[in-house]
Amino acid sequence: MNDKANPRPTYSFELFPPKTPEGMGKLADNVQRLNAVAPLYFSVTYGAGGSTREGTFETVSLLCDRGIETAPHLSCIGSTRAEIRDILHHYRARNIRRIVALRGDLPSGMGTTAGELAYANELVAFIRAETGTAFHVEVAAYPEVHPQAPGMQQDIEYFRQKVVAGADAAITQYFYNADAYFAFVDACRRLGIDIPIVPGVMPITNYSRLARFSAACGAEIPRWIRMRLEDYGDDLESIREFGHQVVLNLCRRLIEGGAPGIHFYTMNQAAPTLRLWRDLGLPGAGP
Repeated sequence: MNDKANPRPTYSFELFPPKTPEGMGKLADNVQRLNAVAPLYFSVTYGAGGSTREGTFETVSLLCDRGIETAPHLSCIGSTRAEIRDILHHYRARNIRRIVALRGDLPSGMGTTAGELAYANELVAFIRAETGTAFHVEVAAYPEVHPQAPGMQQDIEYFRQKVVAGADAAITQYFYNADAYFAFVDACRRLGIDIPIVPGVMPITNYSRLARFSAACGAEIPRWIRMRLEDYGDDLESIREFGHQVVLNLCRRLIEGGAPGIHFYTMNQAAPTLRLWRDLGLPGAGP
């Protein structure tokens, strides 16, 4: 399943912009720890309509100032073409070579539509029209189907449109069912979609937060995992130990099954991801 031009799996980390100076200070420390294992890049999430946009720029600057390969998220909902063009020019000036292109979510109070570009494939096409091949463009993929999609086949068609528009690779929504990922990739390959589809993996450290995120984004928590996590109640140590084993086994299966790499949703915490990195025996993990 690995891309022929890039047969060795690659690994990357995702961050989100902190909301406070204290949070930014903690993030800087965690970035230093995470960067010690030399991931391919760090991505930084982005809020539509300016909700976390300035925080994204600040976080991107923190990474760039340290010489770290950075892939800012860029969503089109809530933005004009002129605004997106300015952001692209800003990133090119910072020598950024990667972009994660997303539709994004509508900011609250903005009705049902916002911005001049409605879908991620339109954003990808705009990036290509404005900057050619200056950026390596990643897009989102949904092995368990986007929560707003009418069905699997239509969701894959939406994904195909992003690829046709010029996407270089994809990062999936997090999941805990490896079969869903492999089935999705197989379905894409049958349609001639051949870009790398990198699985997104989120460490399990807090069940209530995981349940809240999953309900919002449509990621399934398999029943046996959910029942075990619920049984642990407020026993955070047991939740973390069980969650670590679940995600460790998931990562092993993905790597052994030929996934082109793993994109870790770190939640701005170094320790859970670095523990997975070490137990997987990934490069730079140390003893």
